[in-house]
Amino acid sequence: MKNLGTSFRALHVLYIASDLFKQYGFHKVGVDRIISETKISKATFYNYFHSKERLIEMCLSLQKDTLMEKVRVEIEMTHYSTFAHKLRQIYLLHANLKSAYYLLFKAIFEIKTSYPTAYQTAIRYRRWIKNEIFCLLMETKKAVSYAEAEIFIFMIDGTILGLLTSDRAEEQTKLLDYFLVRVN
Repeated sequence: MKNLGTSFRALHVLYIASDLFKQYGFHKVGVDRIISETKISKATFYNYFHSKERLIEMCLSLQKDTLMEKVRVEIEMTHYSTFAHKLRQIYLLHANLKSAYYLLFKAIFEIKTSYPTAYQTAIRYRRWIKNEIFCLLMETKKAVSYAEAEIFIFMIDGTILGLLTSDRAEEQTKLLDYFLVRVN
């Protein structure tokens, strides 16, 4: 029973830390701030995570695993969905400042040199999602290039950057609609 409480507290710390990293960035949120927000002792924090880098790595892994599961559900469980609907759902799952992808996106820009092990988690996810998009494109098109999957990811990244600079969410899907017309 003790492990259940321990894992709940560790997950609580991961969720709070992820939210703080999304809001303020990886370098502006320190261990003391996370400890204060989660109301755990410093000893407990270091017992669970050992270092800030390990915490960041675990936060990114949690986000990555969550996204991978959701993407798999969209691809595999929606048998009656069209190709365009699947791509749209994957796009909307990622192109959002509150999504799990946003933390992985931030990591690519913020932690490459400071936390290289955690950075690799974000890079592995990007590689995985590009491959999934490529496979999805191959199912519906005879002639497909890996560049089309990369363009799809760049559209998601561009949308996130656009959302950071404006609040106009209605423009979020205009580029996606154009892409879907071109690949169908």
